[in-house]
Amino acid sequence: MSLADHASAITHMIVVSDIERSKRWYLDVLGCSLFGEYGGTSVVLDWNGSWLLLVTGGAPTVDKPDVRLAAPAEPNVTARSTIFRVDDCRAAHAELAERGAEFLTDPVDHGYEIRAFFNDPDGHLFEISELVGSRS
Repeated sequence: MSLADHASAITHMIVVSDIERSKRWYLDVLGCSLFGEYGGTSVVLDWNGSWLLLVTGGAPTVDKPDVRLAAPAEPNVTARSTIFRVDDCRAAHAELAERGAEFLTDPVDHGYEIRAFFNDPDGHLFEISELVGSRS
């Protein structure tokens, strides 16, 4: 038996420095829907059936005694990225840019894939990616 046999959903937790600013960005730029808000320190969003949990930083807790939550200290250094597979990278890029997403570059065509990267207000990295040719 694996974890997949026990789990019914996956939620992506994103630690942010300003909950209201981030909530607005995820609603307005990514087009998420608001599911709920809790105590001014967390917001649950629905994006296409997946949950995004925005939380403010915090000290260790009983169930994670050595873990402190913090928004990225260096936005240009990342250990993770969220990738959105899209049918048309250039069209998605144009729409997201119009909504306020700030891209690192215009879409780059690698031959097998066209992709572009952008950050949320705290520097969390996102990618839109289009498979090209027979792999799509």
